[in-house]
Amino acid sequence: MATARSSRPLQLPSAVALVVGQVIAVGIFLTPGTIIRTIASPLGVLLVWAVMGTMAICGALCYGALAARFPHAGGGYVYLREAYGPRVAFLYGWKCLLVMDPGITAALATGFASYATYIVPLGNVAMRAVAIGAIAAFAAVHIAGVRVGVRLLTTIAVLKIVLVVILTLGAIVSPAAAWSHFVPFVSRHPHAPPLLGAVAGAFVAAFFSFGGWWEVTKIAGEVRDPSRTLPRALWAGLAIVTLAYTAATLSFIAVVPIGQVAEGQAFIAQVGEAIVGPGGGTAVAAIVIVCVLGSLGAMQMIAPRLYVAMAQDGVFPAAAAALHPRFGTPARAIATQAVLASVLVAIGTFDTIVAFFVFITVVFIAATVASVLVLRRRESDFQVPMHPWSAVVFLALVVVLLLLIGASNPMQALLGVVVVAAAVPVYRMIHARRLTPLLES
Repeated sequence: MATARSSRPLQLPSAVALVVGQVIAVGIFLTPGTIIRTIASPLGVLLVWAVMGTMAICGALCYGALAARFPHAGGGYVYLREAYGPRVAFLYGWKCLLVMDPGITAALATGFASYATYIVPLGNVAMRAVAIGAIAAFAAVHIAGVRVGVRLLTTIAVLKIVLVVILTLGAIVSPAAAWSHFVPFVSRHPHAPPLLGAVAGAFVAAFFSFGGWWEVTKIAGEVRDPSRTLPRALWAGLAIVTLAYTAATLSFIAVVPIGQVAEGQAFIAQVGEAIVGPGGGTAVAAIVIVCVLGSLGAMQMIAPRLYVAMAQDGVFPAAAAALHPRFGTPARAIATQAVLASVLVAIGTFDTIVAFFVFITVVFIAATVASVLVLRRRESDFQVPMHPWSAVVFLALVVVLLLLIGASNPMQALLGVVVVAAAVPVYRMIHARRLTPLLES
C-alpha cells in the first residue's frame, strides 16, 4: 500500500456538514426531557443551552486556531504533542484508540439498533447484529473513498436538519402548543428537584448533546485550506447546532407542559404524540434513527485519522498508516476501529463502555484548549481569536463542569483517570526509546 499523504477534497460546506453531523445525534432527543424536567423553568433551560453553546464556541475558537497552526490529521493528539510533548499525546491517543472512539461508535450503533427495535421489534442478539451491521456498512463506505463518505454524510446532515426543523415547526403549529406552557417564565415549577443537583444533571446532559465537535479537527489533513476552512466550519457548525437545540427545546415545551415532562425516550414520544397523534412515537423514532446514523457515519470517518497520525509518530503499527492503493483511504485504520467497536457492541452497553470516561475526556479537551496559552507564549505570532478570553472562558466553564461530574459520578470519574494513568508504564516500556528520537529529530 502507498503511504503518501491523501488529497484534500473537503471544502467549507462539507466541513460544516461534518461538524453538524458529528454533534447533532441522539442527544437532542434524549437530553431535553432531563433538562426541562429538572431545571423546570423556560428561562433556566435557555440559559443552559446558551452557556453550553458559549462554552463550545469558545473551545472551537481555540481548536480552530490549533487546526490552522497544525493542519495535519490527528486533531487533539497533534496539538497535545506540540504543546506538552509525546507522553501526554500518547495518553490521549491511547485513550481514544482503545476506549473513547470505539466506545462512542459502539454506543451510537447500539442507540441506532434500540430505536430500530422501537419500529421493528428485535431480540437482544438480533439488535446487536443490526448495530454491528451498521458499523460494517459505514466502514465499507468510508474505505471506498472520502468523497463517497462525505456525500453520504452531507446528505444525512441536511436531512437531519430538515427533520429537526420539521419536528420543531410541527410542535409550534400543533394544536397542543400553548403560550401558557411558558408561564411562569423565570421561576421554577413547584415540584422541581433541588437546584444544585438539577444544574449538575442539566449541564452534563447538555455537554453530552454538544459532544464530538472537537473530533472534526482530526481530519484536517484532508481539508482544503485548513487554516481558513476549519475555524469557519467550527464556528458555523456550532452556531447552527446551538440554534437548533434552543429552538427544538422551546418547541417541545410548547406542546408538553413542564409539569408533565417524562424522562428519556418517553419524553420524545410525548412530543411525537402531541404533534401527530398516537403514531407520533414511531415517526419520531424514525427521525432519531436518521440522526444517529449521521453521527455514527461521521465518527467512523473522522476517528481513524488519529491512528494514522499515531502511526506516523511510531506509537501505532506503521501498516495502519498505509492508504488503500485504489481508494486512497486509511482502510486498515477504519477497519481497526470497526472491529473494536463491534466487539464492544457484542459485550457492552453505552452506560458500561462510555460513562466511565466522560470525566477524563473533558480533562483532555481542557488540556487541549489550554495548549493555546502554552503555544502563544512560545510563538508570539500564533493567532487565536479573542485571545486569551476564548480559552479562559472555556476553561472556567470546564472547571465547573468537572466539579459537577465529579460530584454526581465520583466512581466513574476516578476509574477513568485510573485507566488512562495505566498507560504511563505502557508508554515507558514499549514506545519511549523509539518515539523520543523521532519526535526530537
